[in-house]
This record gives sequence, structure tokens and C-alpha cells, in this order.
Amino acid sequence: MRPRGTAVQCFPAPNPGPFTFDGTRSYVVGGEGDSMAVIDPGPPCEAHLSALAEAVQGSNDVFVLVTHAHADHAAGAPALARRTGARLVDVEALRDRQVFRTGAGDLAAVSTPGHARCHFCFHLPTERAVFTGDLVLGRGDTTWLGEYQGGVADYLASLDRLEALDADIFYPGHGDPVQDPSEAVGRFRRHRLARIDQVRDALAQGVARDARSVAARVYGPLPPDVFGMAVKSVEGILDHLSIAE
Repeated sequence: MRPRGTAVQCFPAPNPGPFTFDGTRSYVVGGEGDSMAVIDPGPPCEAHLSALAEAVQGSNDVFVLVTHAHADHAAGAPALARRTGARLVDVEALRDRQVFRTGAGDLAAVSTPGHARCHFCFHLPTERAVFTGDLVLGRGDTTWLGEYQGGVADYLASLDRLEALDADIFYPGHGDPVQDPSEAVGRFRRHRLARIDQVRDALAQGVARDARSVAARVYGPLPPDVFGMAVKSVEGILDHLSIAE
């Protein structure tokens, strides 16, 4: 699957689910014989890693990059690097604006925490493209927050930073390419601000300042696993409000 020309190839991993949609999207940047990068190799699935290894075959200069360390994005990275001889770049060691040269142009790491404390997008200016990881998805209007204190404020700031890149297309970690990046950033921002307002309103109505109680009021009935995620999200918003106050 080639979302746009030959500079970017997309390989959906076979790990579909309620939070991964049709599977994690792995991307190969650069053409045959070029310096290349693999972004988010996904889970350690043999068939998937074989497809990625075949895509970079013929290049002796390959980087393996991940947007963040969650297993659905990063677990297959070490095995892919071993198989291909690529240079595996630890996301914890990435620097903001660090550049990786590929045959498709310079690929710049952009620090965008929020979904995870250490989260990076990758900007490919030659294609006016950004690989957004889980900052902005290709479906819906929300991503999960709640991994750490301060994540909500970081996330809102990261949306601003992503918007300032003025891209023509986003390649998300889950879901189809986003053809209207400005609209998508606005949609995800509005959703998060609305959630913050809902939590604030629940507290004003006398709901106990307890994440489970607030989540039950804001989200209503949910399956247990989804409710657990909602509780963590509300914890992040309560932390955000306590700082704002």
C-alpha cells in the first residue's frame, strides 16, 4: 500500500482491536537503493516484519524509528533492526529536531508528548507530511491520555506544535492518512477541551473528586476495559484542573 507516491509506503500490522483499529500502521520512507527509515515497526509479527525487511532490502543505510515505546508501535523494532542490520534509534534518546537523512528527504523528529511522556512525530518537509504516531489518529476525534501527570497540558501544546508544521497530510499510527490536517487538529483539540469542560461541570454539580465517580458521570456505562481507560483519562484531566486552579 503506497499512500502517496513512492516516498512513503504503509504496512498495516495484523493487530486489529478496539484501540488499534485495523492495526498499527508501519511506514517505510525512501525508495529502493536510498537511505531509508522505518517508522513504528509495530508488534513482533513474523509476516509483518518480513514485509518491512523486504521493503528496505537493497539499502545499506536504514534507520528504525518509533514514535513512542508502547508495544503496538515498538515491540517489533529490535527484531527488525537485527534482521536488516538497520540502526535502531531508542526513542528515549531522540532529540527534538534531530534529523535522519532518507532518499525522500530529511526526516525530523518533533517532540510531541501527551499520549506518552516520550512521544515524537516525524516531519518530512519534502512531502509536507507528518507521521503523527498516536498524537492524532486517522479515525475519530480522540486519543488516550492518562499515562503521566501533566500529560493533558503537554498534549494540547503538542497539538499546537503539530499544527504549526503546516502539513498537507498526516500519516497516523492507526487509521487512514489524514488529508485535512488542520481540520483534524482542530477536531482533536475541541474534543479534549470539551472533555475538560465536562469534568469541570461534573465537579461543579457535586460529583466527588474521584476519577471513577467522575468517569461514570462523564462517560456513562462502558465495558470494564474501556472504563479503566476512561478512569485514567479523567485522572489526567483532574490533575490538569488542579494545576490550572
